[in-house]
Amino acid sequence: MNGYAFCISIGNVLRGTSLDPIFVARPSVGREEIAAVTAVLESGMLAAGSRVAEFEREFADNCGASYAVAVNNGTAALHAALLAAGIGPGDEVIVPDFTFYATASSVLMCGATPVFADVDERTFNISPQEIEKRVTTKTKAVIAVHLFGLPFDVPAVQEICRQHNLLLIEDAAQAHGALLGGKMAGSFGDLACFSFYATKNMITGEGGMVTTKDTALYDRLRLVINHGQSEKYIHTCLGYNYRMTDIAAAIGLVQLQRLPGFNEKRRKNAEYYNAHLSVKGLVTPFTPPGMQPVYHQYVIRLTREFPMDRAAFMEYLKENGIGSAIHYPIPLHRQPVFGLKNDPDPCPVATRLAASVLSLPVHPSLGEDQLAYICETINRVN
Repeated sequence: MNGYAFCISIGNVLRGTSLDPIFVARPSVGREEIAAVTAVLESGMLAAGSRVAEFEREFADNCGASYAVAVNNGTAALHAALLAAGIGPGDEVIVPDFTFYATASSVLMCGATPVFADVDERTFNISPQEIEKRVTTKTKAVIAVHLFGLPFDVPAVQEICRQHNLLLIEDAAQAHGALLGGKMAGSFGDLACFSFYATKNMITGEGGMVTTKDTALYDRLRLVINHGQSEKYIHTCLGYNYRMTDIAAAIGLVQLQRLPGFNEKRRKNAEYYNAHLSVKGLVTPFTPPGMQPVYHQYVIRLTREFPMDRAAFMEYLKENGIGSAIHYPIPLHRQPVFGLKNDPDPCPVATRLAASVLSLPVHPSLGEDQLAYICETINRVN
């Protein structure tokens, strides 16, 4: 069950009681977004138009990229980035084992092979040492994820890619506005991919973006997302209909302006948890020096010392009106679609994390009274 579905589920459980549910995720949409969409509807230009072009320019400027190409969802962003990079059958792309399915499925969509690398136990991000172990003559790229809004070890991964002449693709779907050394996620790789799904730090409902500093990659992206058209009805390569609408872009333009406030509230919510959660066996998120995460999710880890198992703890939270979710319950190498055997386990850290992590509400709509209630409820399990 995803976080949004869980909001509905817990709402049903609590209906008819005096307790208001605290959702694990909640989109923040206001009058400005409604007015922006209304303006587009009244203009009559509903497909890709001036709003999309404006959104691309502003998003590129925001994250320090030369170009941005808007698409209709985050998976399309990954697929288009890989195709623009020339990834295809016979190629291998190294991806983290602990992340959302689309990071790896987009590689399959190109006819290439995803190669799973284990992750760091503290950051949950791809381990540079594990990347190094998996490079072969077939390796063409690395997709590294800024998981849960925390930047991965960019300098180390960049150096590996430089040494082996590999493309670096940032999966920044959860990291809008995240900083490493004062630079934005989306400005480090050859390409970077974002999602604007309804639970992300900024949203367009569905939507995505690819950023790059490379003119040739940008030109290729433009072809890939628009049926391979170099000009109308002239199709020079295989392409797809991955265009964003002006309706989505109008929402995105407003959300981009609100993003710094959203992220600051998420950070303050995370700081509150860090200061007030005090249960033995509950491990709060780790942030390395020089990084400013944006807490797309606030993910705790439950060790053997925690008083409950994870399922019982989630049920306890649910009974007390608190939403929670597991991101992600199955490491990618165990997903049936990839056809890998479970034993021996190639990514033991990812396997352990999948069995022990839990996401708590951290969205900007939370009030301090709700945060206090969540912490008090959790601390009672002592």
